[in-house]
Amino acid sequence: MASSTGKFVTGSILRHTVVMTLSSGAGLLAIFLVDLADLYFISLLGEDALAAAVGYAGTLLFFFTSVSIGLAIAMGALTARALGAGDEARARHVAGSIAAIMVVVGIASTLALVVFAGPLLTLIGATGEAHAYAMSFLCIAAFGTPFLMLGMGGGALLRAHGDARRAMTTTLSAAVINAILDPLLIFTAGLGLEGAAIATVIARITLAIVAWRPIMAIHNGVTRPSPTSLREDTGAVFAIAGPAILTNIATPVGFAFVTRMIADFGTQAVAGYAVIGRLTPFAFCLVFGLSGAVGPIIGQNFGAGQFDRVREAFRTALIFVLIYVIAVSALLFIFSEQIADLFNATGEARELVFLFCGPLALAFFFNAALFTTNAAFNNLERPTYAALLNWGRHTLGTIPFAWLGAELMGARGVLIGQYAGGAIFAMLGIWMALRLIDGQAQGAPPRKVGTILTQSRAAQWPFSNWRP
Repeated sequence: MASSTGKFVTGSILRHTVVMTLSSGAGLLAIFLVDLADLYFISLLGEDALAAAVGYAGTLLFFFTSVSIGLAIAMGALTARALGAGDEARARHVAGSIAAIMVVVGIASTLALVVFAGPLLTLIGATGEAHAYAMSFLCIAAFGTPFLMLGMGGGALLRAHGDARRAMTTTLSAAVINAILDPLLIFTAGLGLEGAAIATVIARITLAIVAWRPIMAIHNGVTRPSPTSLREDTGAVFAIAGPAILTNIATPVGFAFVTRMIADFGTQAVAGYAVIGRLTPFAFCLVFGLSGAVGPIIGQNFGAGQFDRVREAFRTALIFVLIYVIAVSALLFIFSEQIADLFNATGEARELVFLFCGPLALAFFFNAALFTTNAAFNNLERPTYAALLNWGRHTLGTIPFAWLGAELMGARGVLIGQYAGGAIFAMLGIWMALRLIDGQAQGAPPRKVGTILTQSRAAQWPFSNWRP
């Protein structure tokens, strides 16, 4: 597998960062565009309660998307590290174990969401028609969760093999299916919000099928796990996946708190926050693509002991997102009125959209920086550093700042406070990542892949082997 694994070790860091980011971001762009189109089509129905319901449902679904991301991080980190060290058999072995875990966790997540959707929606502030609409959407969309986990894991595995093109194709295929089915089911079939949910489930099934076909047929990248091997691998897998899941769950926890605070200012405010929630990943899709693409680059160079290239990849990623965020923020500001008109945003909703398309968009750099540091920690045997930072950002960096903002400026202050607190933790994360990379470079040579996968004390306790 030298031809694929060597790409990240010997090639240009900047070129591989850009290529992997663009390929990953292009696929994500398609998915986020469809999510944005969902909200657009729903807004055409002319009910603020429907748009608010999308916001409430999206907040809960984000919890399970975060679990998917955590498992996908484990898939990418462990397989990339094994491939970087030339251990293809181990990469196939671990990939099979993680895939099995994804199926089990996905089914459990679906059942949990269906059973507890009602109380959870009430907890985050949904009432009346918005609550009923959100319940209807969630009870259908939940059944796509196992396929989402498999699809995201498959994409991560393809990127670990250096197959950026097929990783992009998986997300593009799902997005195309969703884009075709949305108007057909929402309007032509007259299913409304339920039609959007059905389209989501079918798209996620497509995602899983398209992702895993080349893994098995072209890369021979997975081995069916036996019960014994699954038991042996589970501890090592969750040494990465556990902290990664905890890291990513922090984000929807913070969003749930913000949604609950926004709900106090009425349905229009929640509808505006729903627009921002869909617009953000679409506008900054390359940032999300970078966080998934830079991980395998760091992981393979770490596995090969190329610490100067690890540092170069990290710095290149930060410079890339800074330039990108500035450019996108300028476009959002220029077209802010058109964006608000597109989603029929009025009153409080329109004010929140204008706020985001102004100064708050620039502040997204700090979110992007935190994504990048998380990717570095997850691939440098310190996943719990990422968990601590993300939880800090979405609790201490969100709750007091958003509460103070709400008291001073209402719904606008909630969003301003959310971003202000995040900036503090982003800067802390950058400092920690750079110190960790320097510490790894000055320490012992990287451990063999088998040892990394079976001995994970550093991943179990956040400050073990910490080098200030």
